[in-house]
Amino acid sequence: MRIATTIFLTDETITPVRLARELEERGFAGLYLPEHTHIPVERTSPYPAGGELPREYGRTLDPFVALGQAAAVTERLGLGTGITLVAQHDPIDLAKQVATLDHLSGERFTLGVGFGWNKEEAADHGVEWTSRRALTQERLALMRALWAAEPTAYKGEFGAVRASHAYPKPVRGKPRVLIGGAAGPKLFAGIAEGADGWLPIGGRGLTEALPALRAVWAAAGRDPGDLQVVPYAVVPSEGKLAHYAELGIEEVVLQLPSAGEGEVLRALDAYTPYV
Repeated sequence: MRIATTIFLTDETITPVRLARELEERGFAGLYLPEHTHIPVERTSPYPAGGELPREYGRTLDPFVALGQAAAVTERLGLGTGITLVAQHDPIDLAKQVATLDHLSGERFTLGVGFGWNKEEAADHGVEWTSRRALTQERLALMRALWAAEPTAYKGEFGAVRASHAYPKPVRGKPRVLIGGAAGPKLFAGIAEGADGWLPIGGRGLTEALPALRAVWAAAGRDPGDLQVVPYAVVPSEGKLAHYAELGIEEVVLQLPSAGEGEVLRALDAYTPYV
């Protein structure tokens, strides 16, 4: 099982360069970074985990810039977003960012996709909350058109792109795409439509959810062996990781504290035996 990590990197934490070097030296499989452009002070959206919103949410580094630094000082470490709020991006710009990072890192990038929970943040980006899922799926389709080997046009309800020369291309033609979110028919249908798998936060309830996802995946004509499920932001234990292995899961992303170098390195010391 591949053991990767995630962390809210901020202007107050360990740096991307220091962390990436430590992860590669210790044999970790990857580094996934979350995204929030800003957190409006006046908001009504509750923090999904309950209680006060942690300080790091409003101080998060841009994941693509931070991952670019990580890519430059490593050779094998996987790099990913966990997650990118695709609806809050211009899809033409985002397609270029993704392709460039995948190209420069040598096929190491995973695009983790999410729909968001902060209505106020999304509204400042002009996102209509009730249509954010459809908008995200459409923007992914537009990005795939730009990554295609030949100039390919795309026209949808929310936007369009002309057939274009758009380089670099992701190394394999497209990056690995994992979609995050709570288990359910709509999410699973979106995953089966055009993603490579699921990024379930915390990894709870997989015993019940995986058969449903696999059924939707098979009904869409997808190869069962291609489905990737990557539990995300997991606090590990030997029993938990053994359970994931029994379910056929091949990669897990462990949560690191959003903290300074000393605290993060101590957490890595505790996690290294699982690698």
